[in-house]
Amino acid sequence: MHEYSIVQALLEQIEGIAEENKAEKVVKIITKIGVMSGVEPHLLELAFNTFKERTICDGAEFILNIQPVVIECISCGEVSELDEIHYSCKKCESIDVKVVDGEDMFLMSLEME
Repeated sequence: MHEYSIVQALLEQIEGIAEENKAEKVVKIITKIGVMSGVEPHLLELAFNTFKERTICDGAEFILNIQPVVIECISCGEVSELDEIHYSCKKCESIDVKVVDGEDMFLMSLEME
């Protein structure tokens, strides 16, 4: 389960940010997870809850915002969210599209004390 290694890297990143800001505690963590990122949100939350103990994140609220896939049509310029993984423009039905969101995971914000 690669979510464990993701959480370990996330905790290291958070600890570095907290140290830079001289924070003693992290109370809220907000992430954005694209549906095509390969990360299983429930497994990520389980891994986070397992590893956060005895870190600066112990007791922190962990918020997972799920980002649908967003595409932009090269042919007509339409930007749309996909309800299903079918890479075609909803407006002109072209398959000449590029993915603009929904494939990554990001740490969006931290609330620290």
